[in-house]
Amino acid sequence: MTREYPTKPILGVGAVIVCDGKILLVKRGSEPGKGKWSIPGGIVELGETVKEAIAREVEEETGLRVEAHSLIDVVNDLEPDEKGRWRYHFVILDFFVHLKGGSLHAGSDVLEVRWVSQDEIKSFDLTKTFKEFFEKNKGTMRKFDSCKN
Repeated sequence: MTREYPTKPILGVGAVIVCDGKILLVKRGSEPGKGKWSIPGGIVELGETVKEAIAREVEEETGLRVEAHSLIDVVNDLEPDEKGRWRYHFVILDFFVHLKGGSLHAGSDVLEVRWVSQDEIKSFDLTKTFKEFFEKNKGTMRKFDSCKN
């Protein structure tokens, strides 16, 4: 199934990585949201568990190894085109994760990775879904620290 103009919703995952009060953001290298900032994540592949998808996507995008801890929110990303057809339809499970190791770098499908304080997040050009997620969950995220197990 293609991501653009799918025949049914596509399941995705997002990883909330918070260390010392800073959240790891990635600048997306492909659509939807190319050039905008969000949390690491991607699509669950056939035969893969949600937790496996989170670990794989974070390592591919950031070089970090993580383990999913707890579900924070479910986000719907529905984007119609100018004719009213569904160009994108994702259901995204966003998890708080624990950092297990690795070396931070931008992977092949992201343009940049950056630790950002919660106070400066609003100055970034965020994806619509992450902006909504952040506004809804910023208080909860202040309690997390991915660097402590």
